[in-house]
Amino acid sequence: QVQVSESGGGLVQAGGSLRLSCAASGRTFISYDLGWFRQAPGKEREVVATINWSGTITSYADFVKARFTISINNAKNTVYLQMNSLKPEDTAVYYCAAKAALRANYEYWGQGTQVTVSA
Repeated sequence: QVQVSESGGGLVQAGGSLRLSCAASGRTFISYDLGWFRQAPGKEREVVATINWSGTITSYADFVKARFTISINNAKNTVYLQMNSLKPEDTAVYYCAAKAALRANYEYWGQGTQVTVSA
């Protein structure tokens, strides 16, 4: 059974940095995509960044470009989200998710990790 689990959230001041980790387990993840999503209070969940298993294809939401970086360590089955220059509006629960590359929708979701950015 596929499982993904996030860690690394916390409280940080505006302008600071955090690195989120997502550990994936339960199968071989070749031909899988992984993504980071976030949901702020009262708002819908939105995609932050995605990466394919080989790490050769990445995508970012416009609001995080040049501030966040998604990366993958295949040996550790772990995906990272390095978040720099954090803003109060980045405050949200951040979720990691996985899907088979040919599927349109993400199938497997973590429990989420809270990121709070103070002004």
